[in-house]
Amino acid sequence: MKKILVLFSHPTFEKSRANTALVNHIKDMEGVTFHDLYERYPDFHIDVPAEKELLNTHDVIIWHHPFYWYSCPPLMKQWMDMVLEFDWAYGPNGKALQNKTCLNVITTGGSREVYCSEGSNSFTVSQFLRPFEQTANLCGMEYLLPFTVMETHKLSEVDLSNYANQYENLITLLKDNLTKKDCKGFSFLNDIPKLKNQ
Repeated sequence: MKKILVLFSHPTFEKSRANTALVNHIKDMEGVTFHDLYERYPDFHIDVPAEKELLNTHDVIIWHHPFYWYSCPPLMKQWMDMVLEFDWAYGPNGKALQNKTCLNVITTGGSREVYCSEGSNSFTVSQFLRPFEQTANLCGMEYLLPFTVMETHKLSEVDLSNYANQYENLITLLKDNLTKKDCKGFSFLNDIPKLKNQ
């Protein structure tokens, strides 16, 4: 069974219904380490050796965050800048993350319809996430489609519960070795039928 590290970054987590529902559903699952970056590093002083050790001991890395200005909150970017060091995560001798799996779990206020070439945001979610995808590629990791919870301000409690169940199903599939091949032909991990039928 694969071990999963959820790197969670949300500066106002206590105000987020959607992220609270998602996190509460998966944080205590067997094989999952839930790591709240804003709780751990309120001063932004990241313990790089400790973070590297966490990465070393997990097989799947999830970047879980709200979609802030088409990217992630600043502490997650700081984490990437500091932890993913040359000759450790990438470069001639940077093999530490090779063959691990990674993906984004994001929440957005916008709908699917606004994230396309014809929509008000002009680009798809996956296009906005290209820096994460290329980071994974550079580090030799397998990057999967994002899991997205969209139009969060319009979601009912039933909707949130459904997304939380899907997230739990995703964790189970990841532990059992979900791969890029399983995601072919879909836009988001949420679209995979077996994610809904677990």
